[in-house]
Amino acid sequence: MTTKKINELIKLNDELENYFRNTIIPQLFVDANLRLRKFTPPAMKQFNFSPEDIGKSLEDLNDNIRYSTIVENVTMVIESGEIYEKEIQTSDFNWYQMNIIPYLVEKSKKSNGVIITFVDITDRIKVLKDLERLIATHETFIYSVSHDLKGPLSNIEGLVNDLIKNAGPTSDWNEEAQDDHKLTSSLLLESIASMRNVINELSEIIKIENNYKEEVELVKIESLINQVKLVIRDAIHESKAIIHLDIQVPKIKFSRKNLRSILYNLLSNAIKYRIPNTPPIIHLKIEKAEGFTHISVKDNGRGMDEEKQKLIFTPYTRLAKDVEGTGIGLYFVKKIIENEGGRITFNSKPGEGSEFNIYLKNV
Repeated sequence: MTTKKINELIKLNDELENYFRNTIIPQLFVDANLRLRKFTPPAMKQFNFSPEDIGKSLEDLNDNIRYSTIVENVTMVIESGEIYEKEIQTSDFNWYQMNIIPYLVEKSKKSNGVIITFVDITDRIKVLKDLERLIATHETFIYSVSHDLKGPLSNIEGLVNDLIKNAGPTSDWNEEAQDDHKLTSSLLLESIASMRNVINELSEIIKIENNYKEEVELVKIESLINQVKLVIRDAIHESKAIIHLDIQVPKIKFSRKNLRSILYNLLSNAIKYRIPNTPPIIHLKIEKAEGFTHISVKDNGRGMDEEKQKLIFTPYTRLAKDVEGTGIGLYFVKKIIENEGGRITFNSKPGEGSEFNIYLKNV
Protein backbone atom coordinates (compact mmCIF):
# COMPACT_ATOMS: atom_id res chain seq x y z
CA MET A 1 0.00 0.00 0.00
CA THR A 2 1.41 3.41 -0.98
CA THR A 3 2.07 6.19 1.51
CA LYS A 4 -0.54 8.31 -0.25
CA LYS A 5 -3.17 5.62 0.20
CA ILE A 6 -2.27 5.17 3.85
CA ASN A 7 -2.57 8.90 4.44
CA GLU A 8 -5.99 8.93 2.77
CA LEU A 9 -7.15 6.10 5.02
CA ILE A 10 -5.82 7.87 8.09
CA LYS A 11 -7.63 11.06 7.09
CA LEU A 12 -10.84 9.14 6.46
CA ASN A 13 -10.55 7.41 9.84
CA ASP A 14 -10.00 10.76 11.55
CA GLU A 15 -13.13 12.16 9.89
CA LEU A 16 -15.17 9.16 11.02
CA GLU A 17 -13.84 9.47 14.57
CA ASN A 18 -14.74 13.15 14.59
CA TYR A 19 -18.27 12.27 13.45
CA PHE A 20 -18.61 9.62 16.17
CA ARG A 21 -17.52 12.07 18.86
CA ASN A 22 -19.88 14.85 17.79
CA THR A 23 -23.06 13.18 16.59
CA ILE A 24 -26.12 13.59 18.81
CA ILE A 25 -27.70 10.33 17.60
CA PRO A 26 -27.22 7.07 19.51
CA GLN A 27 -25.60 4.66 17.03
CA LEU A 28 -24.22 1.14 17.33
CA PHE A 29 -21.87 -0.58 14.91
CA VAL A 30 -22.25 -4.36 15.02
CA ASP A 31 -20.20 -6.79 12.88
CA ALA A 32 -21.40 -9.88 11.03
CA ASN A 33 -20.67 -11.99 14.13
CA LEU A 34 -23.08 -9.83 16.14
CA ARG A 35 -20.31 -8.22 18.17
CA LEU A 36 -20.36 -4.55 19.16
CA ARG A 37 -17.49 -2.77 17.39
CA LYS A 38 -18.23 0.86 18.04
CA PHE A 39 -20.83 3.22 19.51
CA THR A 40 -21.38 6.94 19.65
CA PRO A 41 -21.26 8.94 22.92
CA PRO A 42 -25.08 9.39 22.99
CA ALA A 43 -25.42 5.59 22.82
CA MET A 44 -23.09 5.31 25.83
CA LYS A 45 -25.38 7.65 27.77
CA GLN A 46 -28.65 6.18 26.48
CA PHE A 47 -27.81 2.53 27.03
CA ASN A 48 -25.17 2.73 29.78
CA PHE A 49 -22.37 1.40 27.56
CA SER A 50 -18.72 1.54 28.62
CA PRO A 51 -15.47 0.99 26.66
CA GLU A 52 -15.38 -2.54 28.13
CA ASP A 53 -18.48 -3.41 26.10
CA ILE A 54 -16.58 -3.20 22.82
CA GLY A 55 -16.23 -6.70 21.40
CA LYS A 56 -19.11 -8.16 23.40
CA SER A 57 -21.88 -10.13 21.74
CA LEU A 58 -25.13 -8.25 21.11
CA GLU A 59 -26.91 -10.98 23.08
CA ASP A 60 -24.83 -10.07 26.15
CA LEU A 61 -25.90 -6.43 25.75
CA ASN A 62 -29.61 -7.13 25.46
CA ASP A 63 -30.28 -5.84 28.97
CA ASN A 64 -28.62 -2.53 28.08
CA ILE A 65 -30.73 -1.98 24.98
CA ARG A 66 -33.88 -3.30 26.67
CA TYR A 67 -35.45 -4.52 23.42
CA SER A 68 -36.00 -8.27 23.25
CA THR A 69 -35.88 -8.90 19.48
CA ILE A 70 -32.82 -6.78 18.63
CA VAL A 71 -30.67 -9.84 17.84
CA GLU A 72 -33.32 -11.32 15.51
CA ASN A 73 -33.77 -7.98 13.75
CA VAL A 74 -30.02 -7.52 13.19
CA THR A 75 -29.63 -11.12 11.95
CA MET A 76 -32.46 -10.57 9.47
CA VAL A 77 -30.80 -7.42 8.06
CA ILE A 78 -27.39 -9.13 7.73
CA GLU A 79 -28.98 -12.03 5.84
CA SER A 80 -31.26 -9.97 3.60
CA GLY A 81 -29.09 -6.92 3.08
CA GLU A 82 -32.19 -4.73 3.39
CA ILE A 83 -32.80 -1.78 5.71
CA TYR A 84 -35.13 -2.42 8.65
CA GLU A 85 -37.13 0.43 10.20
CA LYS A 86 -39.47 0.18 13.14
CA GLU A 87 -40.93 2.17 16.02
CA ILE A 88 -40.06 0.22 19.16
CA GLN A 89 -40.85 0.46 22.84
CA THR A 90 -38.12 -0.64 25.20
CA SER A 91 -38.72 -2.34 28.52
CA ASP A 92 -38.31 1.00 30.32
CA PHE A 93 -41.37 2.25 28.36
CA ASN A 94 -39.45 4.66 26.13
CA TRP A 95 -40.16 4.80 22.40
CA TYR A 96 -37.56 4.91 19.62
CA GLN A 97 -37.44 5.08 15.86
CA MET A 98 -34.95 2.25 15.20
CA ASN A 99 -33.17 1.94 11.85
CA ILE A 100 -30.91 -1.03 11.11
CA ILE A 101 -28.79 -0.42 8.02
CA PRO A 102 -26.59 -3.16 6.47
CA TYR A 103 -22.88 -2.34 6.19
CA LEU A 104 -22.06 -3.67 2.71
CA VAL A 105 -18.56 -4.59 1.53
CA GLU A 106 -18.02 -2.88 -1.83
CA LYS A 107 -16.49 -5.83 -3.72
CA SER A 108 -18.67 -8.69 -2.51
CA LYS A 109 -21.82 -6.60 -1.93
CA LYS A 110 -22.35 -8.73 1.18
CA SER A 111 -23.20 -7.40 4.59
CA ASN A 112 -20.28 -7.27 7.00
CA GLY A 113 -22.43 -6.01 9.85
CA VAL A 114 -24.97 -3.29 10.55
CA ILE A 115 -25.30 0.28 11.78
CA ILE A 116 -28.16 0.77 14.25
CA THR A 117 -29.58 4.20 15.01
CA PHE A 118 -32.05 5.06 17.75
CA VAL A 119 -34.05 8.29 17.73
CA ASP A 120 -36.03 8.96 20.91
CA ILE A 121 -39.68 9.60 19.96
CA THR A 122 -41.20 9.11 23.41
CA ASP A 123 -42.58 12.67 23.57
CA ARG A 124 -44.02 12.41 20.06
CA ILE A 125 -45.77 9.12 20.84
CA LYS A 126 -47.17 10.62 24.04
CA VAL A 127 -48.57 13.60 22.11
CA LEU A 128 -50.12 11.27 19.52
CA LYS A 129 -51.74 9.12 22.19
CA ASP A 130 -53.08 12.22 23.97
CA LEU A 131 -54.45 13.43 20.64
CA GLU A 132 -56.11 10.07 19.99
CA ARG A 133 -57.80 10.23 23.39
CA LEU A 134 -58.91 13.82 22.71
CA ILE A 135 -60.34 12.87 19.31
CA ALA A 136 -62.18 9.90 20.82
CA THR A 137 -63.67 12.15 23.51
CA HIS A 138 -64.56 14.74 20.90
CA GLU A 139 -66.28 12.16 18.70
CA THR A 140 -68.27 10.83 21.63
CA PHE A 141 -69.35 14.36 22.59
CA ILE A 142 -70.49 15.20 19.05
CA TYR A 143 -72.40 11.96 18.71
CA SER A 144 -74.11 12.47 22.08
CA VAL A 145 -75.10 16.05 21.32
CA SER A 146 -76.47 15.30 17.84
CA HIS A 147 -78.30 12.21 19.11
CA ASP A 148 -79.79 13.87 22.19
CA LEU A 149 -81.07 16.92 20.27
CA LYS A 150 -83.04 14.92 17.72
CA GLY A 151 -85.72 13.91 20.24
CA PRO A 152 -86.54 17.43 21.53
CA LEU A 153 -86.46 18.78 17.98
CA SER A 154 -89.05 16.23 16.87
CA ASN A 155 -91.23 17.25 19.81
CA ILE A 156 -90.92 20.93 18.85
CA GLU A 157 -91.81 20.12 15.26
CA GLY A 158 -94.91 18.23 16.38
CA LEU A 159 -96.01 21.06 18.68
CA VAL A 160 -95.54 23.69 15.95
CA ASN A 161 -97.57 21.63 13.49
CA ASP A 162 -100.33 21.22 16.09
CA LEU A 163 -100.36 24.98 16.78
CA ILE A 164 -100.63 25.73 13.07
CA LYS A 165 -103.47 23.24 12.58
CA ASN A 166 -105.34 24.38 15.70
CA ALA A 167 -105.04 28.08 15.01
CA GLY A 168 -108.61 28.01 13.75
CA PRO A 169 -110.00 29.31 10.48
CA THR A 170 -108.13 32.31 9.17
CA SER A 171 -110.90 33.39 6.81
CA ASP A 172 -112.21 35.77 9.47
CA TRP A 173 -108.82 37.44 9.86
CA ASN A 174 -107.90 40.55 7.99
CA GLU A 175 -105.44 40.28 5.12
CA GLU A 176 -102.46 41.50 7.20
CA ALA A 177 -103.13 38.91 9.95
CA GLN A 178 -103.41 36.13 7.39
CA ASP A 179 -100.09 37.15 5.80
CA ASP A 180 -98.43 37.29 9.22
CA HIS A 181 -99.78 33.84 10.09
CA LYS A 182 -98.52 32.32 6.83
CA LEU A 183 -95.11 33.98 7.18
CA THR A 184 -94.69 32.95 10.83
CA SER A 185 -95.74 29.36 10.10
CA SER A 186 -93.40 29.19 7.14
CA LEU A 187 -90.46 30.61 9.12
CA LEU A 188 -91.04 28.21 12.03
CA LEU A 189 -91.08 25.16 9.76
CA GLU A 190 -88.05 26.37 7.80
CA SER A 191 -86.15 27.01 11.03
CA ILE A 192 -86.94 23.50 12.27
CA ALA A 193 -85.81 22.01 8.96
CA SER A 194 -82.64 24.09 9.08
CA MET A 195 -81.93 22.99 12.66
CA ARG A 196 -82.46 19.37 11.68
CA ASN A 197 -79.91 19.79 8.88
CA VAL A 198 -77.43 21.35 11.30
CA ILE A 199 -77.82 18.46 13.75
CA ASN A 200 -77.42 15.87 11.00
CA GLU A 201 -74.35 17.62 9.64
CA LEU A 202 -72.90 17.98 13.13
CA SER A 203 -72.76 14.20 13.39
CA GLU A 204 -70.92 14.16 10.06
CA ILE A 205 -67.95 15.99 11.61
CA ILE A 206 -66.68 12.64 12.85
CA LYS A 207 -66.52 11.38 9.28
CA ILE A 208 -64.80 14.53 8.10
CA GLU A 209 -62.12 14.35 10.81
CA ASN A 210 -61.43 10.72 9.91
CA ASN A 211 -60.89 11.66 6.25
CA TYR A 212 -64.18 10.08 5.25
CA LYS A 213 -64.79 10.47 1.51
CA GLU A 214 -68.24 11.84 0.69
CA GLU A 215 -70.08 10.82 -2.46
CA VAL A 216 -69.74 13.57 -5.06
CA GLU A 217 -72.38 14.82 -7.49
CA LEU A 218 -72.76 17.58 -10.04
CA VAL A 219 -73.95 20.55 -7.97
CA LYS A 220 -75.69 23.59 -9.48
CA ILE A 221 -73.93 26.54 -7.86
CA GLU A 222 -76.67 29.15 -8.15
CA SER A 223 -79.27 26.82 -6.64
CA LEU A 224 -76.96 25.95 -3.74
CA ILE A 225 -76.18 29.62 -3.05
CA ASN A 226 -79.90 30.38 -2.94
CA GLN A 227 -80.33 27.61 -0.35
CA VAL A 228 -77.59 29.11 1.80
CA LYS A 229 -79.02 32.63 1.47
CA LEU A 230 -82.39 31.28 2.58
CA VAL A 231 -80.84 29.81 5.75
CA ILE A 232 -79.10 33.11 6.62
CA ARG A 233 -81.98 35.29 5.38
CA ASP A 234 -82.59 36.90 8.76
CA ALA A 235 -78.90 37.78 9.16
CA ILE A 236 -78.83 39.28 5.66
CA HIS A 237 -81.98 41.34 6.35
CA GLU A 238 -80.88 42.51 9.82
CA SER A 239 -77.39 43.55 8.69
CA LYS A 240 -78.54 44.96 5.31
CA ALA A 241 -75.85 42.80 3.70
CA ILE A 242 -75.21 43.03 -0.03
CA ILE A 243 -73.86 39.91 -1.75
CA HIS A 244 -72.34 40.36 -5.20
CA LEU A 245 -72.10 37.16 -7.26
CA ASP A 246 -69.67 36.43 -10.08
CA ILE A 247 -70.40 32.82 -11.01
CA GLN A 248 -68.25 31.74 -13.96
CA VAL A 249 -68.61 28.03 -13.19
CA PRO A 250 -72.31 27.03 -13.15
CA LYS A 251 -71.72 23.48 -11.86
CA ILE A 252 -69.15 21.80 -9.60
CA LYS A 253 -68.60 18.10 -9.01
CA PHE A 254 -68.44 17.91 -5.22
CA SER A 255 -70.37 16.75 -2.18
CA ARG A 256 -73.50 18.92 -2.09
CA LYS A 257 -73.69 18.88 1.70
CA ASN A 258 -70.03 19.75 2.14
CA LEU A 259 -70.09 22.54 -0.43
CA ARG A 260 -73.15 23.98 1.27
CA SER A 261 -71.30 23.92 4.60
CA ILE A 262 -68.32 25.73 3.05
CA LEU A 263 -70.45 28.52 1.55
CA TYR A 264 -72.66 28.78 4.64
CA ASN A 265 -69.70 29.21 6.99
CA LEU A 266 -67.89 31.77 4.84
CA LEU A 267 -70.95 33.87 4.02
CA SER A 268 -72.36 33.82 7.56
CA ASN A 269 -68.91 34.72 8.98
CA ALA A 270 -68.64 37.64 6.56
CA ILE A 271 -71.90 38.95 8.01
CA LYS A 272 -71.19 38.16 11.67
CA TYR A 273 -67.74 39.78 11.67
CA ARG A 274 -68.91 43.03 10.11
CA ILE A 275 -67.91 46.48 11.28
CA PRO A 276 -70.66 47.84 13.59
CA ASN A 277 -73.15 50.14 11.81
CA THR A 278 -71.63 49.26 8.44
CA PRO A 279 -73.61 47.08 6.01
CA PRO A 280 -71.55 44.06 4.92
CA ILE A 281 -70.58 44.02 1.26
CA ILE A 282 -69.59 40.50 0.19
CA HIS A 283 -68.11 39.46 -3.13
CA LEU A 284 -68.50 35.77 -3.99
CA LYS A 285 -66.61 34.71 -7.09
CA ILE A 286 -66.33 31.21 -8.56
CA GLU A 287 -64.04 30.62 -11.52
CA LYS A 288 -61.84 28.00 -13.14
CA ALA A 289 -58.20 27.70 -12.12
CA GLU A 290 -55.57 25.31 -13.40
CA GLY A 291 -56.78 21.90 -12.21
CA PHE A 292 -59.00 23.54 -9.59
CA THR A 293 -62.23 25.46 -9.09
CA HIS A 294 -61.41 28.73 -7.33
CA ILE A 295 -63.95 30.14 -4.86
CA SER A 296 -63.28 33.60 -3.46
CA VAL A 297 -65.27 35.20 -0.63
CA LYS A 298 -64.24 38.79 0.09
CA ASP A 299 -65.82 41.15 2.62
CA ASN A 300 -65.45 44.65 4.05
CA GLY A 301 -65.60 43.45 7.67
CA ARG A 302 -63.47 44.05 10.74
CA GLY A 303 -60.57 41.83 9.59
CA MET A 304 -57.98 40.20 11.85
CA ASP A 305 -54.56 40.96 13.26
CA GLU A 306 -51.63 38.52 12.86
CA GLU A 307 -52.14 36.83 16.23
CA LYS A 308 -55.78 35.96 15.46
CA GLN A 309 -54.84 34.81 11.97
CA LYS A 310 -52.62 32.11 13.48
CA LEU A 311 -55.64 30.64 15.32
CA ILE A 312 -58.31 30.95 12.68
CA PHE A 313 -58.43 27.23 11.77
CA THR A 314 -57.97 25.98 15.34
CA PRO A 315 -61.06 24.13 16.61
CA TYR A 316 -63.15 25.73 19.38
CA THR A 317 -61.32 29.04 19.07
CA ARG A 318 -63.55 32.10 19.11
CA LEU A 319 -61.88 35.24 17.83
CA ALA A 320 -64.47 37.75 19.06
CA LYS A 321 -66.49 37.60 22.27
CA ASP A 322 -69.31 39.72 20.85
CA VAL A 323 -70.01 37.26 18.03
CA GLU A 324 -71.99 34.07 18.61
CA GLY A 325 -70.50 30.78 17.46
CA THR A 326 -68.89 27.47 18.41
CA GLY A 327 -65.42 28.16 17.02
CA ILE A 328 -65.50 25.05 14.84
CA GLY A 329 -66.82 26.39 11.52
CA LEU A 330 -63.56 27.28 9.75
CA TYR A 331 -61.81 24.23 11.17
CA PHE A 332 -64.61 22.17 9.68
CA VAL A 333 -64.29 23.98 6.32
CA LYS A 334 -60.54 23.41 6.15
CA LYS A 335 -60.91 19.69 6.91
CA ILE A 336 -63.55 19.27 4.21
CA ILE A 337 -61.40 20.99 1.60
CA GLU A 338 -58.15 19.22 2.46
CA ASN A 339 -59.82 15.82 2.63
CA GLU A 340 -60.72 16.27 -1.04
CA GLY A 341 -57.22 17.34 -2.10
CA GLY A 342 -57.91 21.08 -2.10
CA ARG A 343 -56.54 23.99 -0.11
CA ILE A 344 -57.74 27.19 1.56
CA THR A 345 -55.85 30.46 2.07
CA PHE A 346 -56.86 33.88 3.32
CA ASN A 347 -55.75 37.50 3.53
CA SER A 348 -56.91 39.86 6.22
CA LYS A 349 -56.11 43.26 7.72
CA PRO A 350 -57.74 44.87 10.75
CA GLY A 351 -60.46 47.26 9.61
CA GLU A 352 -60.05 46.31 5.95
CA GLY A 353 -61.91 43.02 5.76
CA SER A 354 -60.88 39.49 4.81
CA GLU A 355 -60.69 37.39 1.68
CA PHE A 356 -60.84 33.59 1.68
CA ASN A 357 -59.59 31.70 -1.36
CA ILE A 358 -60.60 28.08 -1.79
CA TYR A 359 -59.21 25.76 -4.43
CA LEU A 360 -61.29 22.63 -4.96
CA LYS A 361 -59.56 19.92 -6.95
CA ASN A 362 -61.39 19.15 -10.19
CA VAL A 363 -62.78 15.63 -10.22
